[in-house]
Amino acid sequence: MSRVGRGLRRAAWASGVIGALLLVGPVALFATGYTSAEVSGSSMEPTYSIGKRVLLQRIDADEVRRGDVVLYRVPERYQGLATLGRVIGVGGDRVTQQPGGAVTLNGTTLTEPYVRDGDPSGMATGYDVVVPEGRLFVLGDFRANARDSRSFLDDRSGTVPSTTVVARALDDRSGPVRLGLTMLLGLLLLVAALVSGIAARRKRRPPVRVMSTETWHTGVG
Repeated sequence: MSRVGRGLRRAAWASGVIGALLLVGPVALFATGYTSAEVSGSSMEPTYSIGKRVLLQRIDADEVRRGDVVLYRVPERYQGLATLGRVIGVGGDRVTQQPGGAVTLNGTTLTEPYVRDGDPSGMATGYDVVVPEGRLFVLGDFRANARDSRSFLDDRSGTVPSTTVVARALDDRSGPVRLGLTMLLGLLLLVAALVSGIAARRKRRPPVRVMSTETWHTGVG
């Protein structure tokens, strides 16, 4: 094989290995680290309307933060279906609301620009909840039409275990975008490896020798 052919072959192997890693790694990470869900109810309007597909990142219970919109599944509620809700309080927080008033967290009034129609209450009754450790107080953004923690105040103050959180809605999609770009780069490298491999194969073929023949003409005189 010529020097050019050997160089093309090495380039094909290198591009193929790196391309496969760049393609398979992000695919596996995306499959295990992210999921999506289609909104089927209005409890999170106007943030997430019916029919919208939400991109979510899988997280552990200790990664949940106040203000996160999470997908959670409580077997004894909502027929065991996964539900979207906004985390208002975590373990140790005191969440209160006077009838028709704003929500307060640990004595501070929450500013909630995301709630539907600017109404943070949506109900005539109030509540005063201290969230147990390892649990979450969750509300919908459409307070007048959300069956959230307020609807289960007689069951651990309406809170849900943080371990029931499946994933967190993503507002910042830079992570998945980077994964997509890495996958694209891996695909391009695999294509480059294929092209280099074909070129190297052609260089390996021995040149075709053409035998020339001469025809002698003799004349009879």
